[in-house]
Amino acid sequence: MDARLERWQAYVPAVFVAIWSTGFVAARLGMPHAPAASFLALRFALSALCFGLWALLGRAAWPSGRAQWGHLAVVGGLVHGVYLLSSWSAVKLGLGAGTMALIAGMQPLLTALWFSLSSADAAERLGPRQWLGLLLGAAGVLVVVSSKLGAGEASAANILLGLLGLCGITAGSIYQRRFLAPCDTRSAMGIQLAAACLLSLPLLPFETQSMQWHGDLVAAMLWSVLVLTLGGSSLLFIMLKHGAATRVSSLMFLTPPCAALIAHFWFGESLAWAVVLGMGLSALGVRLVMR
Repeated sequence: MDARLERWQAYVPAVFVAIWSTGFVAARLGMPHAPAASFLALRFALSALCFGLWALLGRAAWPSGRAQWGHLAVVGGLVHGVYLLSSWSAVKLGLGAGTMALIAGMQPLLTALWFSLSSADAAERLGPRQWLGLLLGAAGVLVVVSSKLGAGEASAANILLGLLGLCGITAGSIYQRRFLAPCDTRSAMGIQLAAACLLSLPLLPFETQSMQWHGDLVAAMLWSVLVLTLGGSSLLFIMLKHGAATRVSSLMFLTPPCAALIAHFWFGESLAWAVVLGMGLSALGVRLVMR
């Protein structure tokens, strides 16, 4: 049993990257037909309901004590609420998807810098090889999105929203690693997503666009709830719970290249040489960090 579990865990990072990269597809399909906060509030609510039912039917243990409930709410508000609400709103306000990908791609470097300066945990301290890997990963992201940096219209508002999203997912990953005690993934994710939903509700009265229930919007919602959140977010939570935050965060370097690959097959976007080169650099960088 232990051997089978170890083999399964070896595939978790690859499965996570494949799932997380499809966020580009969901955003591309859904955003033309709905405002960001309304779409995400419904996504968070449906996802929280799914996890809650899963936890109840599976008789999962719920966190004991107010402190753990509070820590889970903070992580959910940062990783799901602040990150997604800010980044989707930035793109909605005209920030190019490539530029947003570049901003979000800096998360592993920020996480590594934080732990290298503040952590006493030897597992979080990186050596020269890991730092080289982080720089190669960042270079791969830059190469992939460089051809798209001119797309969209950058402004002070959408750039600040993009940076706020970067800070949200970085702070949430660090906070989870520091403060969360071991808990069942099903109940923990239900609490996190409920907190993210509550965070998004005050934004709804300020939105002017209404939800248009186009087929693409329905597909984007189903994919976001069933695959991205139930699958991708659960795997991220599990990996952060069992692994060093810097090494787990380095997997984010692979998502922009993989998203470009998905866009090539799904939307027919051109697959430039920069994507292939960037994928190679990012993969090499992640390998150096994860070793």
